[in-house]
Amino acid sequence: MAVSKSVIPVSIRGLIPTNAGTAVFLGNDEKVFTIYIDQAIGVAISMYLSAAEKERPLTHDLLASVLTALGAKVERVIINDFRNGVYYGRLIITAENELQQKKIIEIDARSSDCMAMAALQKSPIYVSGVVWEEVEDMTPLLKRLQQGEAAEEPPEPGESGEVETE
Repeated sequence: MAVSKSVIPVSIRGLIPTNAGTAVFLGNDEKVFTIYIDQAIGVAISMYLSAAEKERPLTHDLLASVLTALGAKVERVIINDFRNGVYYGRLIITAENELQQKKIIEIDARSSDCMAMAALQKSPIYVSGVVWEEVEDMTPLLKRLQQGEAAEEPPEPGESGEVETE
């Protein structure tokens, strides 16, 4: 069986606090899936998405400042794998020197950090076709949560099948 190299564009469709952290709903009009992340990174992603003012820079702000100082930026992020209950991500960074020579750098990163950097730098998020095919569609749950019809929280990690416990 050939492994597909295709990627699917997604966006952060919702952030829901849970007892154990934050449920991030990622997807598009076709499907939405959930990645559970640490509460602190969930708060950071929420701040980046809403452009909230921060008293001091967060860790992701620091990384973004270093990238900018080096003439680089996060071009895109890819959630590229799902193994043993953990989602894996890649930061795709482009850097340009004084001579306008471009370099592309791919860095292994936690999916939560990838999403935070994408939210901060307004970079696109992609999911590999292989991961996309494996994830359960959580669109109905997200709609119920957004409309306030469901229980106050999504299932905790381990209750819905597709989970990350970074």
